[in-house]
Amino acid sequence: MSESKYNPDVLSCLANLSNDEVFTPPNVVNNMLDMLPQELFENKATTFLDIGTKSGVFLREIAKRLIKGLESEIPDLQKRVDHILHKQLFGIATTELTSLVSRRTLYCSKYPNCRYSASRFDTVEGNIRFRAKKHEFVNGRCKWCGASAAQFDRDDGLESHAYEFIHTDKPQEIFNMKFDVIVGNPPYQLADGGQAASAVPIYHEFVSQAKKIAHRYLIMIIPARWYVGGRGLEKFRDQMLNDQHIRILHDFPDASDCFPGVEIKGGVCFFLWDRENIGKCDIYTHLQDGIVQDNRFLLEEGMDTFIRTPKEMSVYKKIVSLHEPSLSLRMNSGRYFGFHTQLVWDGDNGKLQTADGKSSFPVQRKNNAAYDVRVYVAHGDCWISSVNVKNKSDVDKWKVLIPNVGNPGSTILGRVKLSAPGTCHSNTYNHYLATSKEEAENVRSYLQCKFTRFLVGMKTTTQHTPPKSFGLVPMQDFSKPWVDEELYKKYNLTADEIAFIESMIKPME
Repeated sequence: MSESKYNPDVLSCLANLSNDEVFTPPNVVNNMLDMLPQELFENKATTFLDIGTKSGVFLREIAKRLIKGLESEIPDLQKRVDHILHKQLFGIATTELTSLVSRRTLYCSKYPNCRYSASRFDTVEGNIRFRAKKHEFVNGRCKWCGASAAQFDRDDGLESHAYEFIHTDKPQEIFNMKFDVIVGNPPYQLADGGQAASAVPIYHEFVSQAKKIAHRYLIMIIPARWYVGGRGLEKFRDQMLNDQHIRILHDFPDASDCFPGVEIKGGVCFFLWDRENIGKCDIYTHLQDGIVQDNRFLLEEGMDTFIRTPKEMSVYKKIVSLHEPSLSLRMNSGRYFGFHTQLVWDGDNGKLQTADGKSSFPVQRKNNAAYDVRVYVAHGDCWISSVNVKNKSDVDKWKVLIPNVGNPGSTILGRVKLSAPGTCHSNTYNHYLATSKEEAENVRSYLQCKFTRFLVGMKTTTQHTPPKSFGLVPMQDFSKPWVDEELYKKYNLTADEIAFIESMIKPME
C-alpha cells in the first residue's frame, strides 16, 4: 500500500498570506455556495458573477459544481467546460495581478486565448476583466467610495484601488447583463490618510451595488461591523437590518474561524440574499463551543440593535421589560472638553494640537497659576489653562473615565478610572459626570461588572466604545456599589444565561 501524500489546495495556502485583501479559503467558499438552491448548478442558463475576484476561488468552486451538475445535459466534457466558462461564469478583478491569478485558477492559464487554456477564448481576458479606473475627487474625497485624495491621488503607475464595480452608477453595463447569482468577498476598506489605522469602509458599497444587478441571489462575506454601524455605515446598517430578503446569515464573532491567522475586529459574516423571497432569517452564530442556530428577523419590533445569539436576546428582553433609562444618556464623548487632540512634546513643554491641525494650545508637564487644569491624554497627562477648556463648569466635578478604545472579545472596556475635580480629558476617554466621589466609585464598580460589559459588547463589534455603546446598559441606583451577583438576581437571569456571560467576559482588574 502506497503512503498517502499531503496535497494542499494552493488557494487554501494563498488565503493565509494577506491581511490587506483577504483571500477566501475554499472551504469557506463551499459553505457559502451550500446556501444556494443546488438545482442552480444543474441549469445551463444560470449565470454567476464574482464582483471582486482575487484568487478565482469562487469561480473555480462554482465551475466544479456546474461540471458535475450539467453532466447529463451536456455529456461531452469539453463541450460542457466550454459552455460553463463562456456562458455562465464572469468575474471583475480587484487588480491587474488578481485578474491574472483568477484566470490561471479558472482557465488554467493567465491568457485564455492561448492553447493552454481549459477553454479557448478570443481575448486575453476571457470573462474575467480588469479595468484601471480613477477616483473622482470632490472636496478631497472620491464621490464613489470616499477615498482620500491625499492618499490615493496617485501617478498612473501606482495602484489606485478605484474598483470598477463601485465606481459607476450603472454596474449592469460592465457586462451588459444581469446575473442570477452574485458572489464575492469584496475589499473591506481604504486608508484615509489619517492616523495609523484610520480607514474608510467600502465593502458596503459592493453589497449595495450588487443588489442592483442580482437577478435572484446574492451571497457575500464581509466584516460584521455593520451590525452596530459606525463610520459611513449607518444608512447601510439600517437597510440591512430591515431587509427581509436576507434569508440566511452565518455570523463569526472570531474572524479567524473563517480566515486563519487574520484579525478582523468584530468578526465577519456571510449571508444569502434572495430577491424573490422575504421572511425571517436563519441565523447561525459560530462560537468556540459550537454553532447556535436561531430563526428570527434581524431587527425585531421595538429594537434598534442586532442581537447575535438567543441567550443574548433572552437577557436583552429581561432588561428592557423593566423600562429603565439607559446609562448612555449620562455618558459624554471625548470631545466634551474641546480636545480632539494629539500631544506633541518638546522637552518639558509642548503643544496640544487639534485634529484639523489649525490651532494648538500651550501645555506644561506641571501646574502653576497659568496652567490650572489637569488634562488626561493618550500618553499620560499635562496641564493647560482653563481658558482653552469647553464646559468649564464640569471641570470641578468628579468624572468616571472610560477609554474610548476597549478590548473586544476580552474585557470589552479598557481600564476605568476616576478623574477628580480640577481635571478634564482629551478624546482618549468618554466620561460619566458624577455628583460626588462616592457616586463616581459606585459607577466604576458597575462598569467593572461582567454583566455591564456584556451589554456593552452587544452594542459594539470593534475596539471603539463611544457613548452609544452603552445604549443597552440600564441606569442603576448609584448610592451603593454593584457586583454581578446582585445584577443577575435583579434581572432574574437563569443559570445558563449567567454561565454564558461568565464564559464570554473576562475579569477586569
